[in-house]
Amino acid sequence: MCGIAGWVDFTRDLRPEREVVQAMTRSMALRGPDDEDMWLSTNAAMGARRLAVIDLEGGRQPMVDGNVVVGYSGEVYNYRELRRELEAAGQRFRTDSDTEVLLRGYLEWGVDLVHRLNGVYSFAIWDGDAEELLLVRDRVGVKPMYYYPLRDGILFGNEPKAILANPLAERVLDPVGFCGFLTLLPLPGGETPLRGVWDLQPGCYLRFSRAGIEKRRYWSLEARPHEDDLPATIATVRELLEDIVSHQLVSDVPLCMLLSGGLDSSALTALAQHLHGGLRSFAVDFSGYAENFRPDEMRTSPDRPFVHDVAEHVGVQHEDIVVSTEQMWDPAVRRAVLRAWDLPNHIGDMDISLYLLFRAIRRHSKVGISGEGSDEVFGGHPWVHDDAVLELPVFPWFGFALNRGTAPPFSLFDPALVEELKVGEFLFDAYNTALAEVPRLDGEDPKEARHREATYLDITRFMRLFLDRKDRMSMAAGLEVRVPFCDHRLVQYVFNVPWAMKTCDGREKGLLRKAVEDLLPESVRKRPKAAFPATQDVRYDMAIRAELKQIVDGEGDEPLRPFVNPDAIREITEGEIAAEASFARLRTEGVVRANAWLKEYDIDVNGLPTAEPAPLA
Repeated sequence: MCGIAGWVDFTRDLRPEREVVQAMTRSMALRGPDDEDMWLSTNAAMGARRLAVIDLEGGRQPMVDGNVVVGYSGEVYNYRELRRELEAAGQRFRTDSDTEVLLRGYLEWGVDLVHRLNGVYSFAIWDGDAEELLLVRDRVGVKPMYYYPLRDGILFGNEPKAILANPLAERVLDPVGFCGFLTLLPLPGGETPLRGVWDLQPGCYLRFSRAGIEKRRYWSLEARPHEDDLPATIATVRELLEDIVSHQLVSDVPLCMLLSGGLDSSALTALAQHLHGGLRSFAVDFSGYAENFRPDEMRTSPDRPFVHDVAEHVGVQHEDIVVSTEQMWDPAVRRAVLRAWDLPNHIGDMDISLYLLFRAIRRHSKVGISGEGSDEVFGGHPWVHDDAVLELPVFPWFGFALNRGTAPPFSLFDPALVEELKVGEFLFDAYNTALAEVPRLDGEDPKEARHREATYLDITRFMRLFLDRKDRMSMAAGLEVRVPFCDHRLVQYVFNVPWAMKTCDGREKGLLRKAVEDLLPESVRKRPKAAFPATQDVRYDMAIRAELKQIVDGEGDEPLRPFVNPDAIREITEGEIAAEASFARLRTEGVVRANAWLKEYDIDVNGLPTAEPAPLA
């Protein structure tokens, strides 16, 4: 994994702009702590920070051949197969890196290269002969890519901070992007809370030339009849997982497993240990969490006993990373997490503990394997099993929270602002836009069709939040994290498996459970779905309340103060002190994070109260 940034401008000579390009590149030093290099020409410039994982000596970036330059963040897992194909076609290699496979692949196949890749990636290719920039993002959206159009040019980078390091980029709040923040939704048009900064969508590529910007989607989920019976389906899932994990174990640096004791991470740990052997595993835990655990709507038990059962059962060397509330509220840690995101979010405390976990792991390993994506692909979230929720004409996770009395994330903002921004219409339009994308089969049973819709929404909308979290927190610690359940072959295959097969044992993720049951201890085979752990220390929520009180009633100017609902916030700050449930904490900490973001990045909010959100593309 790496951090790349660049600039194309057809009206200026960029060769004297080395300092600016260097600032853009160095803004992502944490993504690539091992190396830095830049390439500049008359109309194009590119910089790269490298986290060396494959071909430590030969894989330096940007990589150049003639007038073609490549900058790349990610991993192409089938790079060895592609290399053999390219060599047979006459391409000659100088390194053993997957970066050069991208370079040679572009020289051989042009943009059609994207259809041959298996992996997680975002990359940029400048073709000086064609005077064209190509930006590509992986199919599911594991690796990020942002861009900022200029009058006669474009800025790009893996994170917004790379773009903001260029003085041509403004720091202005975008109303449409802010609606996305208020509703926890990634927008299909790619808008972000920063005006002019666009998020290249998963499965898409962008071409920029003198003719302007052209965006195309090269991959999306397809609806296909499922012809396999249950035994064949179980066997296919197992075969796919074994192939995926074996490819993702390839590394020239130490590799470990992220083990939560749930079905997903346990299955990957068992498979990896069987295929590779000698692995280490790590889990996050909180001081006093297991001893004082209280069940909530997303967790019925602490992780630790199940983690230890798996570690003993499969024979990995395991270590618990215990974090405290003091660590999680450390100003330096919170600022590091804020700057890793670059944008406001509603994740709550779950990204802070994840960052601390990754920071500790990085002392031992450079690559980790994690279970993200399984719940969305195999049907693990509780809302897809709740018929009452699925009947509601809203995103299922919204319906699930509302049915449990949790206020929406925008409920702590000024109702006049929510009305003026037309947040309700925005949410309605976003939902219907997403539904219109869902691929369908003729004559499909209505209940089966609704499960297909819910699965599609989970994969294309909800999962994006947690893939972003995993990318930002891991890269902030200089750790590469791989996510086997997001392999597009597995995602596509399971998407078309009938719901009865996905729940073949009468439980969530029954299909996955059947595919890996021989690898797991009985305790994990029987364990119900549990979300990533969140602290239950009331002191954490007391600290959030203190920050909320400062925003509403504190001395000095707070940038978010004009836009919040002071009465709703005071009900919280003056109410009974108790640890918040995880859903409720999303909205309270979301306000705190947004206010901190506006201050940290010096964002202009003057246009927000009167701005009219544009319709969704």
